[in-house]
Amino acid sequence: MAVTANIHEAKTTLSKLIERALAGERVIIAKAGKPLVELSPISQTAAVDRASIFGMFEGQMILSDDWEESAFDAEMHRKWYGEEPDAQTHVAEPSRRYTPE
Repeated sequence: MAVTANIHEAKTTLSKLIERALAGERVIIAKAGKPLVELSPISQTAAVDRASIFGMFEGQMILSDDWEESAFDAEMHRKWYGEEPDAQTHVAEPSRRYTPE
């Protein structure tokens, strides 16, 4: 079953029209009796699941054992600290951590 509402009626009863569209009814909004738009629910497959985006490449990337010891990292260490990187230290500890008050 289809329900047709003019623009003014759609403004005042939008939440009810949305409920009817979600229930499976065809909801058409018209102007001067001419259909303009149709309300329809968004399918669940079209909605983006942000949680799945972050883990979608898990297990697909292979790093070499020496990925932290590249020439690029050594050069960046020299630029930041002005010295050769220590073989024992790969990651510099932050001097201060942010704690919300």
